[in-house]
Amino acid sequence: MKIPVSTDNQAKGLGMFVVIGWIVVIVAVIGSFVFEGGHVLALVQPFELMCIFGAAIGAFVVSNPPKVIKAVLKALPSCFRSKSFGKDKYLQLIALLFELLQKARQEGFLALEVDVNDPAASPLFAKYPAVKDDAHLTEFIVDYLRMMLSGNLNVLEIQELMDAELETHHAEKAVPAAAIQRMADALPAYGIVAAVMGVVHTMGSVGQPPKVLGEMVAAALVGTFLGILLGYGFVGPLASVLEANAIEEAKPFECVKTVLLASMSGYAPTIAVEFGRKVLFSVDRPSFQELEDAVKATKNPLPVHDADVPAAAPAPA
Repeated sequence: MKIPVSTDNQAKGLGMFVVIGWIVVIVAVIGSFVFEGGHVLALVQPFELMCIFGAAIGAFVVSNPPKVIKAVLKALPSCFRSKSFGKDKYLQLIALLFELLQKARQEGFLALEVDVNDPAASPLFAKYPAVKDDAHLTEFIVDYLRMMLSGNLNVLEIQELMDAELETHHAEKAVPAAAIQRMADALPAYGIVAAVMGVVHTMGSVGQPPKVLGEMVAAALVGTFLGILLGYGFVGPLASVLEANAIEEAKPFECVKTVLLASMSGYAPTIAVEFGRKVLFSVDRPSFQELEDAVKATKNPLPVHDADVPAAAPAPA
């Protein structure tokens, strides 16, 4: 019996928060400027933007190895998508862990050998697509179940190995956020560079009429404005979103770790999955009743299709 995954409006709208925030920044900053009598066209300085973005992108390429650049490009789209794991998907994860541990408790750990060696063909994993489709999470589960099958490692050894792997996972996921944050911190400085270049250009044109000089000074000051606005209003928040995403992506692994360690410590599957529920963030944590219903749902047999039912033998004449 599959546990349905909800796609409610709240989950669909999470990816729009970044765009909404950017719109609020633009409206607040540009709107206040216009209400004070400023002219929006005075802020349109393409060469200032070229100087700021060109310097920022160039420095970004120089300061990061190719694997970091690839990681950033891969992680950026996640800022505009809903989070990968929510309450319903956590219920699928916990229900899968319960089924695996219950099967091992009733039939012995050797009964999990087929599921562990080929999770893609496992009927248990097939019932929970939210977990099965996450290759990294599936690999994490089957790797430690395989170690538990061997019976050569105790709880402390497994825990130390899990901690080391999760620490590596956290460090790897934190790299894109750190790279984007460094770019955000540098953008105000590049804005100052653009402004200084504009002032130098202005000083070289002192023979021009005051009106022309005023426009040139205004264009130079726009460079400082754009650098600060882009750094703190646009790029910096992206780094914060990536950091928050990295923390959320680690939670399913911590849940699996807690459940498996509880099972190795001798707790029954129903208690072990309760341990895993407790490590989840409150906004995503299923209630005790929801967890109990999910666990009960695993006790229902898999649906039988008509094609799987053998044809009845013909009656004797």
